Amino acid sequence: MLRVGSVVLGVSDVPRAAAFWMEALGYVPREEMEDDWVVLVPAERTGVQLALGLSETPVQEHPRIHLDLYAGDAADQAAEVERLVSLGAQRVDWDLYPDNADFVVLADPEGNRFCVIDTGHG
Repeated sequence: MLRVGSVVLGVSDVPRAAAFWMEALGYVPREEMEDDWVVLVPAERTGVQLALGLSETPVQEHPRIHLDLYAGDAADQAAEVERLVSLGAQRVDWDLYPDNADFVVLADPEGNRFCVIDTGHG
């Protein structure tokens, strides 16, 4: 049976992207970082890995694949959004928000879009 081992993001600056995602998620490099590739893993070594690979592909405004990061409730979501922004993420003026959205769209320092989800949202 297959399972998801890693989610791979294309980035233009692997060390910069790694620094953001390590701080954002509490991940560590699985092995020594290279200039064009690194695999990040949870510090406790269990969970989905995040691989960052050098890419010249431009960032998509409406990506077909993105990360959803789960927060416990609206207060936790707001605090996490502020923490991530303080680490270098940017708020995205998302044109596809539904009414009463349970998610906030951010972009990492590389411009990759991701969402912070309020899992307590009804």
